[in-house]
Amino acid sequence: MIFKVFPKKKLSLLYELLAVNTMVGPTLKGKDRNGKSLYDFDVLYTFDDLALDYTATIHSAKRFVLPYHEKLSSFDINKTDWKKHVDINVYKPLVFFGMHPCDINALNKLDMVLAGNVYPNPYYIGKRKNIFIVGLDCSPEPQCFCHSMGTDSALHGFDMFLTDLGDKYFVEVLSATAFDFLSQIKSKEPSKKDHQHYKQVNALKNKNFATNVETNDLTKILDLEFDAKAWDQWGDKCLSCGTCSNVCPTCYCYGVEENIDLDLKNANKIRSLHSCNLLDFAKVSGGHNFRPEKSTRLKYRYYHKHRGFVEAFEESLCVGCGRCGQACLADITPPEVIASVRGKE
Repeated sequence: MIFKVFPKKKLSLLYELLAVNTMVGPTLKGKDRNGKSLYDFDVLYTFDDLALDYTATIHSAKRFVLPYHEKLSSFDINKTDWKKHVDINVYKPLVFFGMHPCDINALNKLDMVLAGNVYPNPYYIGKRKNIFIVGLDCSPEPQCFCHSMGTDSALHGFDMFLTDLGDKYFVEVLSATAFDFLSQIKSKEPSKKDHQHYKQVNALKNKNFATNVETNDLTKILDLEFDAKAWDQWGDKCLSCGTCSNVCPTCYCYGVEENIDLDLKNANKIRSLHSCNLLDFAKVSGGHNFRPEKSTRLKYRYYHKHRGFVEAFEESLCVGCGRCGQACLADITPPEVIASVRGKE
């Protein structure tokens, strides 16, 4: 890996060099009822729109590669023949500027499923391959438990990664394109003092994690506690609203709907992201519902994240960003659920 440093005052220059593409990054959206600033990923139009001092975003950047609603194909009739139109939706290149490690790792996990060799998704791949990522180190929020999930740092999945050293940025470089951009702003080799400063910043970050999840042997614990009463207790609280899936950076379950006009001249196929907590998620033709209880749906969400995905890919699907717990109207958080299943208060 190549390392570079550059003064903070050159960050705007780097932004302008990248801004020949569509820029996406954290931006201030307003304040909540308590006066806390709210941030989210959105298209940026100027450098001033970029809020790199953000703590966490309401949503991840997932929607730019995996939209909540996406037209897969449309059909129209030409004389006597049906004609199919498929748009892979390969947008012009996107630059994600200021993405935290947990969100970079979330995209890496989605790649395993949607860009793998078993069921590759051409719509996802088409957008994903045109993304340039500028990562940014962060300070842990109270709800963050990414350190427990091993996602508090990113080893791949970005082009360059910035760590704030006060008056300069320490940069990890993973692509030739990133190296070329850094050369244009005349970045330099880091000194031994920069190396030491970087290690101090990293050590301080590790000390600031307030929330931890015991992941040791978690898959075995989940197998042992499949019928634990804790699932019923959390299920009673769950509102089955699907908010947790809506803000989750790694949820990818979806449903497909086909719409045909009554005159049979036009039709389309739409994919919409779904949530395993919604009542109709496991409902099939004939009206039978395989998961009618809230507790069962909640339980299987945790088993997919921390059991099924681990069996398939040897790592958890959860990145520990804490968004689901922050957004949950019933105050259900993964650390508390997992602790209760382990028999801890």
